[in-house]
Amino acid sequence: MTDPASTARPPSSGPKPKPSAALRPRDAATLIVLDRRARAAKVLMGRRNAGLAFMPGKFVFPGGRIEPGDKRMPVAGALPDYAEAALTRQVTRPPHHLGRALALAAIRETFEETGLLVGTREYGPPEDVPAGWEAFATHGVLPDLEALHFVARAITPPKRVRRFDTRFFTVDRRAVAAEEPGRVSDTSEFTELAWFTFAAARKLDLPTITGMILDELEAQVAVDFAPYRQIPFHAERHGRRERTVL
Repeated sequence: MTDPASTARPPSSGPKPKPSAALRPRDAATLIVLDRRARAAKVLMGRRNAGLAFMPGKFVFPGGRIEPGDKRMPVAGALPDYAEAALTRQVTRPPHHLGRALALAAIRETFEETGLLVGTREYGPPEDVPAGWEAFATHGVLPDLEALHFVARAITPPKRVRRFDTRFFTVDRRAVAAEEPGRVSDTSEFTELAWFTFAAARKLDLPTITGMILDELEAQVAVDFAPYRQIPFHAERHGRRERTVL
């Protein structure tokens, strides 16, 4: 997940940011690229740079917060109806096209962190792309929201240096229309990028919530993302982790 306030750098011995229980979570989105071509499904995960303030050195899925351009980027296909409905539940006065902006944030962040462009080339390159989306015009890729499944929502607990209200999406590897190399390096946000089976992923150095989302995803893969499935919402209330359903 992108940490916009930090750049990838070696750990510093200076003062660290002080967590705040009152820090308001920022809307963010994550995209889990899923490869089901073999008997054992695999997910794409990256190791975060050890110099980042948020989740340093952990294996996570690519993602980050919504940026202004995500609200204006043209798309091919809309999110499924069940996803649009679930994305606005338990949200006070949800902004217009919240689900669309979240899905696009997940796609853009995935490109920025991995070099993978999720979408389609069937309609030609998008025109007049907003800032942050230039590569999609260059490679002739239009983001396809119809290919995404909404998996879960989770809010970072209080007293963390960064807090996000994150929506987790997944997409099949076949929805990757292009790839731009060179996005992963010792000085990038991701220093490693690899495919893991669910069993192998659970053995990595993961944030607690990432392990929970792996469990949720595996259960949803088992029912082939049926629209009637439950969409979980993980949050902390009164000092206790709770799992509810959207």
